[in-house]
Amino acid sequence: MTDIKPGPNPLFLREAELRQAIEMLFFAYRDFTAEPDQILAQYGFGRAHHRVIYFVGRHPGITVSELLAILAITKQSLSRVLGQLVGEGVIEQRPGERDRRQRLLELTDQGRALERRLTENQRSRVARAFREAGAEAVEGFHRVLLNIIDERNRGRFDHREALASGTAGAGGTAGARGTAGAEDTTGTEGAALKSAASRR
Repeated sequence: MTDIKPGPNPLFLREAELRQAIEMLFFAYRDFTAEPDQILAQYGFGRAHHRVIYFVGRHPGITVSELLAILAITKQSLSRVLGQLVGEGVIEQRPGERDRRQRLLELTDQGRALERRLTENQRSRVARAFREAGAEAVEGFHRVLLNIIDERNRGRFDHREALASGTAGAGGTAGARGTAGAEDTTGTEGAALKSAASRR
């Protein structure tokens, strides 16, 4: 007997469906952060430390002001977290080449090892979910997340829309890869990341 899979639910805006989506986001985030939380606890760190480690690792040479724009936290909160990470030898600071008043942030060797350890479980979890869901579902997932993010912060991810609509250029797959590797620099976060990248 042929196994007939149910199609998409056309009633996805009903209260029950929206509530279920909210709960799934909660449980997914809980499980996504569970193992990294245990690793962070070994150092006396929390999720605020994790976010700083991750974005400094992704964007070496990022300034404190650029990091503040991405994390959307107070300068006092970031100062406390950075102080701990610098004190524990996870992050190092150096003055800017053009503006010596700037503080440029990079992970130390110890910090890079910790970032890899924290990210590996999350990366494996996402890869497994993508593999099991398939390409079409992954594209839909990206679109849903993009529309959950505030509009002013979507610039960094806008290249996905170009790829999906076929406007990434006439390069076929290779052209799509090239576009996917580039970062749109619209919005607060995009501008911050472009500035950090220019100093590498």
